[in-house]
Amino acid sequence: MSLSSAAPVATSERVLHVLACVARQGQAMSARELVAQTGLPLSTIYRHLTALKKWGWVQEHARSGLYEPGPLAVQLAHGFDQHSWLMQAARADIEQLVERSGESVGLLCYLDGQVICLDMQESQQALRCSFAKGRANSTVRGASAKALLAFLPEQTQLQLLDQNFLQAQQDRTALEQSLQLIHQQGYATSENEIDDGVWGVSAPIFSGKHQVIATLSLMAPAQRAASRHNDLIHMTVTAAHRISRVLQE
Repeated sequence: MSLSSAAPVATSERVLHVLACVARQGQAMSARELVAQTGLPLSTIYRHLTALKKWGWVQEHARSGLYEPGPLAVQLAHGFDQHSWLMQAARADIEQLVERSGESVGLLCYLDGQVICLDMQESQQALRCSFAKGRANSTVRGASAKALLAFLPEQTQLQLLDQNFLQAQQDRTALEQSLQLIHQQGYATSENEIDDGVWGVSAPIFSGKHQVIATLSLMAPAQRAASRHNDLIHMTVTAAHRISRVLQE
């Protein structure tokens, strides 16, 4: 569930709500699924889908009638990759961190109740990892999510905790204590939280003094990383600090 689903969507933004649902679904979806996710009438969904198809934001399967992101979404994604100020600031440090560490490195951000992988540069060494460019991930599990959650505005943090721990107060308390430590030390680590046998470290990237915009995450097989934790943490935190300085210049 996203934060936006908890509050009414302005009439002028409904078409964007439909597009966002198609984008984050991860697979083709039906108009009735969009009704369930948005709460909009089926006639309104079809009206917005018609406009989105006309502009190329959404396309419809000829046989199944299901909807998925259209070709214009590819152009937008390419423009983000090539010209986004965040991607431009981070690209060189991501490549350097992969080369120096020999491990895989990702760039992730928080958006409307999801942690989204913006980039993923894999090392030459084998690693089975759930992170992939464009994929949404947990907002409360794993080093990447916690490194973001610890620095998000208090209201957003509380909303996410409320959504994820309705019946698990003990787990929530443990996470809140962990987030305090992450905030103090400036990075998060995890092992086996998202993928079995994977250790990770993540450090926040700031576009302003207290404004977190993304997190830089290094992932490695737990066995291979066991003797290198301190070095991998230092390299990741240092790279995140460099990217933050570039964004704030």
